[in-house]
Parts: sequence; structure tokens; C-alpha cells
Amino acid sequence: ALADTFYSVGFVMSLCQLLSNLEIYHITDGIEKARLLPRFIQVMEKNILLIMVIMLEEIQSKHVVCVQFFLWNTLDLLRYPHELLCVMERPSITMLWSRYTLWIPLYILSVAIEGVTVYQALPYIEPSASHSAYIHLPFLLMLYLLLLPVGASVTVWQLLKEKKHHLEKLYKNKKK
Repeated sequence: ALADTFYSVGFVMSLCQLLSNLEIYHITDGIEKARLLPRFIQVMEKNILLIMVIMLEEIQSKHVVCVQFFLWNTLDLLRYPHELLCVMERPSITMLWSRYTLWIPLYILSVAIEGVTVYQALPYIEPSASHSAYIHLPFLLMLYLLLLPVGASVTVWQLLKEKKHHLEKLYKNKKK
């Protein structure tokens, strides 16, 4: 069952990921109060990985794809209820705690699994990569592997700042 995860949910995951690009619009439009850079990094990480998985059928049956989808969905289940309550101006300390305290380590694990997925995909890309192209695709993926921890570090740093800001705001509101 784990190996057939992509065949079972790949289309729905792809559609949901396409719609998640709206998150960037929601932040820039002011509908959602969140930092743009971490969300942009998160959405782009998912887009790149999902495109790679769609293009490489050999990767679709790997167990890391199932684990990756599980982590992505868990992360979204932790994030979206908190964001919804914030948009409705009814923040919850419990949701805030779960959003950040559970979300950050799961995000780091998700990024590590992304790295494993990209690393496992490299042998399948090499034979099919065109050497006549200006940029060699395996080289780009190795560069992506190097930049992945940098992007994740920026995201975690921003999320920790966001957590502190939300906690201070809730603390001030409770004092009133």
C-alpha cells in the first residue's frame, strides 16, 4: 500500500498543491497575516518536489513519497486551523502551541525527507538528463540539496519569531 500511495492520491495532492499557491496571494493581499518569505519557501519546496515526483515514475513507488505526503498533510492539519482562527480573530493558545511547537520539528523532518527523496531521484534523472541543455538537471538538484537546509533554516527562524510575536500578542490581550 505504501508503494502505491502516489497512484492513489497523486492527482489530489497535485491539485491541492496547485491551490496552495494561493497562500502566497493571501499573504500579499493581507487576507492572512503571516510572513511571506517562509511561506514562499515552503510552497516552492513542495512544488519542486511534486513536479519531480510526477516526472519520475520510478520515484512514485518509493516509500519516502508516502512519508512525505503524510508529513505534508500533518503539517497542513496543524497549520490551517490556527490560521483560520487567526483570520476569524479568535486565536487559541492551544492551536498556537500545536501550530508552532509540533509544526517546527515536523517541518524539519519533512525537509530531511525531501532531501532523501531528491537524493534517491538523482540516479533516475542522470540517464534521462539532456547534456545539450544549458544547465545540467542533476547539477541543479544537487544545488537544490545544498540550498534546502538554508531555506529550511530561514523558515524555522522566521517561524520562531512569528511564534514569539503571537505569544506576546495573546499575553497582552489576556492582560486587558
